[in-house]
This record gives sequence, C-alpha cells and structure tokens, in this order.
Amino acid sequence: MPDMTAPAIDIEALQSHIGAKVEDHDTITAWPMAAMAATLDRKEKLPEIGTPIPQGWHQFWFLPTTRPGELGPDGAPTSSGVIPAMPLPRRMFAGTTWTFHQPLHVGDVCRRETELVDIQMKSGSTGTLVFATVVSRIYGPNGLAVEEERGTAFREAVAEGASSAAPKRETPPPNTIWRREHSCDEATLFRFSALTFNTHRIHYDTPWAKDVEGYPALVVHGPLSSTLLINFVRDSNPSQTIKTYRMRARAPLFANTPITLVGRPTAEGCECWSLTPEGTIAMQVQVSFA
Repeated sequence: MPDMTAPAIDIEALQSHIGAKVEDHDTITAWPMAAMAATLDRKEKLPEIGTPIPQGWHQFWFLPTTRPGELGPDGAPTSSGVIPAMPLPRRMFAGTTWTFHQPLHVGDVCRRETELVDIQMKSGSTGTLVFATVVSRIYGPNGLAVEEERGTAFREAVAEGASSAAPKRETPPPNTIWRREHSCDEATLFRFSALTFNTHRIHYDTPWAKDVEGYPALVVHGPLSSTLLINFVRDSNPSQTIKTYRMRARAPLFANTPITLVGRPTAEGCECWSLTPEGTIAMQVQVSFA
C-alpha cells in the first residue's frame, strides 16, 4: 500500500514550473487510425496517404516515451512532459478543450509545441487536489492544425479498505434527442492503453484499481470516454465540421458496465453527456461547429 501520510504541498515551488515548454515531432501514419477504428468497431475511411484523420483522433500520435525508471508505483510517469513531479500519488483526467483549425492527413509531418500554463491547489469533498493545465499546439504542413488545453487532477491516496470518494452526482437535461449505448471490456481498455502508450495501472491491473485506489473495477480511460463522445458528435452531425470541443470530466466510468451517450443540438452546435449506469453525468461536452 502507498504511504498514507498527507504530504506538505509547496504550491509556489510547483507553480515555478509554469511556462515550461517542450517541442516534439511526429508523422501521421495510417496504422494508429486503422487500429483505433478496429478497437471501437468503426467503419472509418480506409487510411491511406492524404486521408484526413477523424477530428479528435490527433491524440493517437505524439505519444510519450517514458522509460521504466520514470514510472511511479501506479504505472504513470512521475513527471509528465512539462508537468513536474507531484506530491499527490493519484491522478485523473479532468477535461480537455480542442480547437480545430484545419485537418491533419495521413502522411503529414507535424510539429507539436507543449506548454505548462497553470497549476492550482484546491480543497473539496474528495480532499486536496492539484490541477495542472497544459496547452499543446500541433502544426501540419500548412500551419496550425489543432490546439488542445488539457487538465489533469492529482489527488490524495485512498486509506486502506476505503472507496475512492465520488463527486456529487447530477443528471442530464430530459430533452436529449440522440442516444447510444456502449460498454468497454478489458480487451478494449488494453488496446486503448497500447495505442496511447498508457501504463497507468487503474486501466489494466484490477487488484491495483480496487485494493489501492478504491475503485470498484478497472477504470475507463478519460481520453477513451472523450473519444466515444466526439465520435458520437460526428455521427449525430455527419454534415458538420467541429470547430471547438470542450469536455469536462465529472465522474469515472468502469469496465463492463453500461455507458450511455446522450445529446441534443444547440444554437452553436450541440451538447452531449456520457452517463453512468445510474444515469448520472460522467462527462459533459459542449461543441461549436465551423
């Protein structure tokens, strides 16, 4: 079990890393797109040179190359790119905002700039949390293609035998008109971890997820849930091009349990939600169309 002593948090020392930047490069290859389509059983266009990638699927390139000695006991990196090592042992995907300027295509040689823009400490019903915000910009052959602002929350350890504290549960509005059902089994979680080079043990190590982190089962990746949602948006609006996609994580989802997606149009685009088996909000999304 991890050390349960609550660490002293020097927030000013953590905030001194704000402004840290890194740059990396990648080529948009066909295989991740084909593999993700197979993982989610989707009939995407056969990837070949020049094929545009689906909006939101940029996250399957520019993957981390963390070495084994840089991983913590939970399998996640002790520091992540521009995010410094955190004094809190647990982490969760808090949300993301994507702005799409132009499509990326199979074969594009791309550059990404990543910057740590904020670190904040908060106290809430689930204990002390530190939120880190990172902004990335991906440039293709014709300039800026995608901007991403991503939030990560770092949390206190769970006491032995205790359950992971859950946030307040809310329900979506009643007048949604789109609906889809999903369930992610162990094979889906494994494939998504492999496709994103994600070694966080809550997604594949059941004893760790349950006994150490206090979850009832393996946790569905936040980015996987977000991928299901942006696919849902695209499928529900096939003639539209997404301009902005804002997602906020509200509660975790778990393997082998029903995941319901619901949505409705708005004046600017649409709004969608993923729901727990109890019908409460796990993620909420606001979308504007170009």
